[in-house]
Amino acid sequence: MRNTSITRATKETSIQVSLNLDGRGIYQNQTGIGFFDHMLDGFAKQTMFDLSVTAQGDLQVDQHHTVEDTGICLGKALKQALGDGRGIVRYGSSILPMDDALMLVSLDLSGRGFLGFDVPMPTEKVGDFDTELVKEFFLGLVRGGELTLHIRKLAGENTHHIIECIFKAFGRALDEACRINAARADEIPSTKGSL
Repeated sequence: MRNTSITRATKETSIQVSLNLDGRGIYQNQTGIGFFDHMLDGFAKQTMFDLSVTAQGDLQVDQHHTVEDTGICLGKALKQALGDGRGIVRYGSSILPMDDALMLVSLDLSGRGFLGFDVPMPTEKVGDFDTELVKEFFLGLVRGGELTLHIRKLAGENTHHIIECIFKAFGRALDEACRINAARADEIPSTKGSL
């Protein structure tokens, strides 16, 4: 079963993430940050993962801890749900358009956390969401999930479109990487014998 639940509690946040890699794209995300919930919803829909995120954070300070810790928890849930990675495709890429935005996302479920993030943001905020937190979310995710992730903006002027394009492209790439390769369902996709 490729599903799991993760709980993380600190003095700054309390977060619960439930993830099913073989779901139907059902989502219920409540972080207290409306725009961020919208991004997580779009991600879940593109992956077809079932995703539930409940987060209470110190939003009276700012949104940083809630967004970063959600990324850490989602990464850990992904790693746990994948187990030893037996049978997975391992690599995934997506070039995805959304109106004016065009995003390239490529990833490797490598067991090594790395983020390459080349996405200039035209504005500092979308509504009350700090756009610099997009990078912080993915930094937390690659550290928690131990994956290599490259995100590059190819085009885009509208900040909302750019960020939404990132989350959807990431979802499509991750869906591809997590699929089971039927021809190699019993193999770990590495010459090392482990990810």
